[in-house]
Amino acid sequence: MDFYQNLIRPIFFSMDAEEAHDLVMSALEIGSHFPALVRLSAGKAVPSSPRTVAGITFPNPVGLAAGMDKNGLALPAWEALGFGFIEVGTITACAQPGNPKPRMFRFPQQQALINRLGFNNEGAEAVATRLEALHAEGRWPRIPVGLNIGKSKVTPAEKAHEDYLASFRRLHDLGDYFVINVSSPNTPGLRDLQSTEALGRIIRTLRDWEGASRRPLFVKVAPDLAEEDLVAIVQLAESEELAGLIATNTTLDHSAIPKDRDQTGGLSGLPVRARSLAALQTIRNQTKLPVIACGGISDAVSARERLDAGADLLQVYTSFIYQGPALLRRLAQR
Repeated sequence: MDFYQNLIRPIFFSMDAEEAHDLVMSALEIGSHFPALVRLSAGKAVPSSPRTVAGITFPNPVGLAAGMDKNGLALPAWEALGFGFIEVGTITACAQPGNPKPRMFRFPQQQALINRLGFNNEGAEAVATRLEALHAEGRWPRIPVGLNIGKSKVTPAEKAHEDYLASFRRLHDLGDYFVINVSSPNTPGLRDLQSTEALGRIIRTLRDWEGASRRPLFVKVAPDLAEEDLVAIVQLAESEELAGLIATNTTLDHSAIPKDRDQTGGLSGLPVRARSLAALQTIRNQTKLPVIACGGISDAVSARERLDAGADLLQVYTSFIYQGPALLRRLAQR
């Protein structure tokens, strides 16, 4: 019997989606002080299958996507559950509450979520302080930690590069890799930063400050981009010598959701599978840069299709909410 799906998930799914998320994060934050117990509760260990991407060694290719642990609350717990890497965030330079509630919605029949959270997080300073304390206490995980940064809502688009730099500068020494998030649909105008002019300015601002001590830098793209726009981003990533791309964020195509139940926001889970795969294929046809696949990965078949299409690593979020820790073993044993 799958303990999570039969006993734990029904309790969480009886609650409001965001309230359940907050409860899970509180439990995992406590569990981070007792990783052995978390490991025991997760059941069988996830098989080891190390791979090196962008100069970083990952113990297995299945990572936690950004959005689940926005503030870096539970890093040791995620490692104990069996993830091969963790992506914290999205983190903004300014602390912000996000959009009004309710703002997270489940669609069990479609194995999907819609969220319009709006980069709710404690801000770069608070997250950096927490991560520094984790280092000082000797509790830093042994798996890679990525830090996903986005634009503060209060910052005008013409100053976006300065906003990203503020987060990058404060967090620089704490992440194994960094992700520029310009693809969330829930911050007004953010996706406009996917234009090569705006994105190029952000990248060059970070690199100019960084100098020679460069961290691997990825860009996370939307699944809704026109092919020519996605190709332009790939070309920019190559010219700026980025570490790679993440394909993809949530989609604004809600055709899989019944109209009478639809909500504003980004759709994740099974309905984004085809779009995310298509974006991955477009990227791989253009470049040999590493690609982290994200979106609609829910079983061994969808994991294998991404790897066969050229993905170097995988990330999950919505499918983990629906399936729990057993999902990681299914994907790693693909």
